[in-house]
Amino acid sequence: MKNLNQTSLEISAMGLGCMGMSEFYGQTDDQNSLRILEQAFDSGINFFDTADTYGHGHNEKLLAQFIAHYRNQRDAIVIATKFGIVRDQNHYERRIDNTPNYIRQACEASLTRLGIEQIDLYYCHRRQTEVPIEDVTGTLSDLIRQGKIKSFGFSEISAQSLKRANAVAPVTAVQSEYSLWSREPEQELLQTCSELNVEFVAYSPLGRAFLTADLNPATMDAQDFRKHLPRLQRDSFQKNQLLLEKFSQICASWKHSNAQVALAWLMGKFTHVTPIFGTRQSRYLHDNLKANEVMLSDIQIQQLDQLFSPEHIQGDRYPQAGWAGIEKF
Repeated sequence: MKNLNQTSLEISAMGLGCMGMSEFYGQTDDQNSLRILEQAFDSGINFFDTADTYGHGHNEKLLAQFIAHYRNQRDAIVIATKFGIVRDQNHYERRIDNTPNYIRQACEASLTRLGIEQIDLYYCHRRQTEVPIEDVTGTLSDLIRQGKIKSFGFSEISAQSLKRANAVAPVTAVQSEYSLWSREPEQELLQTCSELNVEFVAYSPLGRAFLTADLNPATMDAQDFRKHLPRLQRDSFQKNQLLLEKFSQICASWKHSNAQVALAWLMGKFTHVTPIFGTRQSRYLHDNLKANEVMLSDIQIQQLDQLFSPEHIQGDRYPQAGWAGIEKF
């Protein structure tokens, strides 16, 4: 366990991203998802990540059932949710809203769906550039004073925006995609987080399962949004597969699974990084948890850095619609 910066909250070394339990990765099963949530908590994970846009509120309601099951241990569970992405039902396209009235309304709606009195960590999911980040930070600070949230953070913002926000009030966490094949935060954001004592939460730490070597675009569910990711399109996928084959060989020689090495790489490089992986299967959950036992040497980390040097990766990490509200690093 480690302290979530600038709060009294303690979080596990890794968290569980819950998005796929409601949307984007094909068919869902609430009862199975609840079992995974309980297994994760019973295995030591206490940091759970959701958002109001996941399943249009379904994901928060799912977590409410999980929280109710452990009502006597509520203080031991850290819930992170988000606001800012507005989507129509069954559509990936979105608009971004960071206006003060919307933030307050979204917070109340999330509290109701989650069935809790206070959100532990409340993220601005994406940035609306027309609204100054100082105004967003001020609104979130008001929510802290009102007891609606314990802390706040931002997702997919630049280092410069983080500095501006933190000058208004302490930012607890920044969440961005970060993995062996998504290295953009290393340009400046990770260093800025360290300097400001801000936790960096890495989502998609397994490259949306690509790094596990268990992902095949040809057999994906029709509703799986990864079918549209540029990195998984035919030519890019074939070139990225060559990197994956080398990575799999390295992991096998080190006697660890691909997922364990990918997660251990993140935790070994920076002490202020907390990866949040997503899964709907017990075997993957328990395999991922073993990453806590993997200690990579500096030489091993450097070997992986070189293998997955950004110029070796083919294709963007999002289709065009997915870039809405993402600040360039």
